[in-house]
Amino acid sequence: MNHMIRVRNIFRFFGPAWLVMIADMDASSTLGAAETGAIFKYGLIWFTIILVIPLYLVQESSGRIGVATEMGLGEVIRNNYSHSLALIATVPMVLTDVVTYVIEYLGIAIGLSLFNIPILFSLPVFYVIHIAVVIHRKYGLTESILLVISGMLIIAFIAALTVRGIQPYNPLYFVPSPTFLFMLAVNVGAVIMPFMLFFQASATAEKVIHIRKKFQINNSTDINSNIERDKFTKTAMKSMRLETLLGAVVSEMLMVVVEMVMSGIGPNMNFASISQIAGGLTEIAGVYSPYLFGIGLIGAAFLALVVISMGSAWGFMEALGIGREKSSMIYIMESLPAVIIALILPKSYLISSVLYLLVIFVFVLIGPGVLMGMIARNRNIMREYSSSGLREIAYWSSLIFVLIFGIIAII
Repeated sequence: MNHMIRVRNIFRFFGPAWLVMIADMDASSTLGAAETGAIFKYGLIWFTIILVIPLYLVQESSGRIGVATEMGLGEVIRNNYSHSLALIATVPMVLTDVVTYVIEYLGIAIGLSLFNIPILFSLPVFYVIHIAVVIHRKYGLTESILLVISGMLIIAFIAALTVRGIQPYNPLYFVPSPTFLFMLAVNVGAVIMPFMLFFQASATAEKVIHIRKKFQINNSTDINSNIERDKFTKTAMKSMRLETLLGAVVSEMLMVVVEMVMSGIGPNMNFASISQIAGGLTEIAGVYSPYLFGIGLIGAAFLALVVISMGSAWGFMEALGIGREKSSMIYIMESLPAVIIALILPKSYLISSVLYLLVIFVFVLIGPGVLMGMIARNRNIMREYSSSGLREIAYWSSLIFVLIFGIIAII
């Protein structure tokens, strides 16, 4: 019975870490994994699996800050350092996220086109749905919607691999050529994106506050209240860590699945060409595979749109010292130009920018990544949940690992 109670308590906190990890498998990451599979077949699976480690270590720090402080990352930076530093950390994220939205809408457009659905009308519909989901200000309902979508995209990608089948390709490949090193950097850029740091801290804080109020666990100085609050925080922390680990594993396994689905499709595949994608998938995996891939791509792109919107807008508003509930105009202003660009500009032009965008993310990550590491080790902010010893070494090693591959890509 006690075991069941502990499990139930842990699952009460489920949501933020899982969603940010699945949102990591967005349209740009999906297309990057598809390109990796087309070029190297199973050859980079080993590297994709290794990326579970830095993904978990970095995002665990974000979630830990959310649980320990019950504040978003932008708010913590502003309160403990300065408004200017908070803006320096968030503005580059907001600017690159505008480009990311274009890619997400492009992913939705490609997915819809695989079903022969005209995007001129359907893409604006997705824009309206996207804004409707994020603008109502009820995180719990948004989370429920996204959890369903995350299940849908996982099933779709696994089904696509099932009809493709496992192939006898070598999963270990290493040749230090420029193309090989660039694709390593692309995969690293896909694993941790700036919005992820802000979303997990903010959404985790939101969830913890909501559950604490629901169960009337307050901040009283009474000793019994302190004991109850301490137990609550430890349960939330344990839940966050388990969920982050699970999400990291599933996210990277989805990357592996897409690589495996696209293996054998041909290294010269033009992912901007709907006919080439449909024809290539049909040839290697049957007539249903383009539709399964399309469902997965639409689900991945839409889930990412919502999560990126919230992470980007919340982080920026926190940096300004304005409540997250006033983010409506940020959602609209960031997304409206993106859907227009996705409708107007040629897909080939947008696709060509996807891989380079993933590399750019590495450098945008530096500012918030460094600040997050400083916060996570600060005992005045984090109390007994501050980083030290091996945990701190592991975090900074992960951040340096990501940065090195960004530098490799531009050399």
